[in-house]
Amino acid sequence: MSSKKAVPAAKAALNQMKLEIANEIGLANYETADKGNLTARENGYVGGYMTKKLVEMAENQMAGK
Repeated sequence: MSSKKAVPAAKAALNQMKLEIANEIGLANYETADKGNLTARENGYVGGYMTKKLVEMAENQMAGK
């Protein structure tokens, strides 16, 4: 099993998405925040919303929208 990224350019896009979602849910200083000081719920919301958006994007792409 390789740890090499399939699409290296995706990392920047995912980081940008993470910051946008954190801002949407009220974590304005997420980029500079110490993630260890955030609650599991706060960090989980960011990851959960990212997953939700990525699934929606994939479903729309598969549906031809």
